[in-house]
Amino acid sequence: LLQMIIITAGMFSAFITTYLLLPQDVSVIDAAYIAGKMGKLNAIDFTFDLSNRYTFWTGIIGGTFLMLSYFGTDQSQVQRYLAGSSIAESRMGLLTNGIVKVPMQFIILFIGAMVFVFYQFVTPPLTFNTVESKNIKESSYAIEYNKLEDEYDNIYKEKQGTIRELLTSIESGDEDLIDQNTEEMLAQHDEASLIRKEALSLIQEANPDADTNDTNYIFITFIINFLPIGLVGLVLAAILSASMSSTSAELNALATTSVIDFYKRLVKKEASDSHYLKASKAATIFWGIYAITFALFAHHLGSLIEAVNILGSLVYGTILGIFLTAFYLKKIPGTPTFFAALAAEAVVLYCYFFTEIPFLWYNVIGCILVIVLSLLINSFLKMNGKVLNN
Repeated sequence: LLQMIIITAGMFSAFITTYLLLPQDVSVIDAAYIAGKMGKLNAIDFTFDLSNRYTFWTGIIGGTFLMLSYFGTDQSQVQRYLAGSSIAESRMGLLTNGIVKVPMQFIILFIGAMVFVFYQFVTPPLTFNTVESKNIKESSYAIEYNKLEDEYDNIYKEKQGTIRELLTSIESGDEDLIDQNTEEMLAQHDEASLIRKEALSLIQEANPDADTNDTNYIFITFIINFLPIGLVGLVLAAILSASMSSTSAELNALATTSVIDFYKRLVKKEASDSHYLKASKAATIFWGIYAITFALFAHHLGSLIEAVNILGSLVYGTILGIFLTAFYLKKIPGTPTFFAALAAEAVVLYCYFFTEIPFLWYNVIGCILVIVLSLLINSFLKMNGKVLNN
């Protein structure tokens, strides 16, 4: 409960502070309008485009399969239901989780949009990675980089003037002027993006090992540089609370499955509870080290929110297919399901590495393939008299 209070307080504090930092004559509606005109509030896209990651159909269909697997099969979530004192309490926990998750995600994304608008009135750095910015300014490429900074500042000043004109035209209701200012604003935004891209290329040229993906630095830079000192601590506490809650659940889940499904079954079948407790602690340490090691390279995956969903989508569909087969196709034994899962996972990985199919569809592909292939493999094995009854 305390974690939830801290997270909620941190989110609302970040939102309110972001709004207060906007120019006094810019309302939330104005900010939302600017964000929308610049393509940051395209929440609903009804086109059925398999090359577009975020459409209505991708979210509804692929997202449904993802959430079914996450809330229905992921040990980190299921263990919370199992800890309920009754079925009714577990159901209430699941329902509450779903109800809270949607508005919370909306608030988080809307805060991101407001931060984007804030940086339309305050010129952002060419890169939010201060380490790389410092390194390039101390290198032989400093003169070129400083020149790009000047160009970037100038185009941003022009864009800020255009945004002001856009807000004025909105207030007057002149649609022609609104369209003209919007077009000019987008052109200036594209020009600024090209300058930024050139600067990132320069950083990469100066240091081939440089981290030019600064997506995950934007919000934390905003917090540190613009929020009051007390709120900085609160928002950071909210971030840490959320990460600690998820991390503890995942570590417990990984340790549990490692000991019960592997260690106890394959290594030490008969031992005391204290022995398995020690094994669980050792597994927790191992997975903790693994998580830290993985996190050191996670910045290469881009936005962490997107990276988590991509990594989950690589396996969640297959896992959901296994569970659905077990629940609703009870006559299919484990062997066909196992090989079907391997084949389905291979297809999902192929889609990830060699196609442009949006990652949310991996959940659908993996799930359906497991069910269909398990039926086919089971029929084939029956025909050859090789079905192994579990």
